[in-house]
Amino acid sequence: MTVLVANRAGYRQITLSRPDRLNALTAEMGGALLAALGEAEADPECRAVLMTGAGRGFCAGQDLVEIGTDIKGLLVGYNAVIRKLRALEMPVICAVNGVAAGAGANLALACDIVLAAKSASFIEAFAKIGLIPDVGGTWFLPRLVGAARARGMAMLAEPLPAERAERWGLIWQAVDDDKLMEAAEALAAKLATAPTIGLALAKRALDAAESNTLDRQLDLERDLQGEAARTRDYAEGVRAFLEKRPPAFTGKR
Repeated sequence: MTVLVANRAGYRQITLSRPDRLNALTAEMGGALLAALGEAEADPECRAVLMTGAGRGFCAGQDLVEIGTDIKGLLVGYNAVIRKLRALEMPVICAVNGVAAGAGANLALACDIVLAAKSASFIEAFAKIGLIPDVGGTWFLPRLVGAARARGMAMLAEPLPAERAERWGLIWQAVDDDKLMEAAEALAAKLATAPTIGLALAKRALDAAESNTLDRQLDLERDLQGEAARTRDYAEGVRAFLEKRPPAFTGKR
């Protein structure tokens, strides 16, 4: 199996599993990943997703042995994965345990919160073979690190170490290698007990802010806040605050 799924308390761990190829992507793997995300989305007990890679790397990008000439066809499948990741109504954490190159780097950047081992690196490797960043790379990079750094990453195709990626704002945090999965699992467990609907609405608002005017964003915030205020978790959060106790969120409407 190219993608492994493990059920945890409140969340699912999805592991890219072609370690002999540094988890390089294939069409089969893209389909399996999309299916795993769809199953997580359909599970009412799943309130977060944690994605990582097996072995010594996260994902080396597209497997060039299998790429052929139908790159556009491959991207139809991979783009469906990116769209699903962005649309999931729950937080998605990525634990980058080694190199994240090409499409693998952009797969990680599509997640909500990215942790990386300090030995890991991010490489927009496309220029090395005459291609452009895909799988959302040209959209994510300038928004995360700014235009100048995005162009440098895209054109120079040089490895960006995890600690510099953190300083640049490309990822949330660089973590000691031996602490990565512990930190990622703790974060996933924490988010799995958070107000899931509120987090999903925050994701929607943040994505919309990339293209909205301030006026449109204020209107959207108003509407989404009204939706959040009608959830059980909002009522529980207020009660817990007034009663000076930790809230017990359920993720239910």
